[in-house]
Amino acid sequence: MRVCRRDRSKHKSPNAGQTEAACAGALHVQLGGDAKYFGKVVKKQAFGDPDRRIAPIDITRACDLMTMASVLALTLCCAVRQLLTWPM
Repeated sequence: MRVCRRDRSKHKSPNAGQTEAACAGALHVQLGGDAKYFGKVVKKQAFGDPDRRIAPIDITRACDLMTMASVLALTLCCAVRQLLTWPM
């Protein structure tokens, strides 16, 4: 949460910044930063802290994180729907 609150506004897109900062914080890695487009370096801010280097296993960890967030959101939506349609 600390990384998400701190870094969420570093992206041009407010929606992308929120999710990228949250993922960087959850995985304890640094995402983003300078990028190269057609041979030209474009300066961009980074999300998260460089606690460790990114490894191939982080792809699986990011997929697991997205899956768990989706399951949590679906469960929450189902619970709210049940509460709203519960017979009184």
